[in-house]
Amino acid sequence: MIELKTNEAKRMYGGNLTSSMVGYLLKGFGFFTDLGRYLGSSIRRIYDNNLCDY
Repeated sequence: MIELKTNEAKRMYGGNLTSSMVGYLLKGFGFFTDLGRYLGSSIRRIYDNNLCDY
């Protein structure tokens, strides 16, 4: 492994899109798909009058 000097390490910069950002975007996408699924199921159950009585 090559060791970096201090001035070389200071000149390094990361990319625009990191893996943590991609992970958060995928979690956000999953949240909205789950929200849509739950909302759709609720609408269908209300429409079909298939509700649980407590």
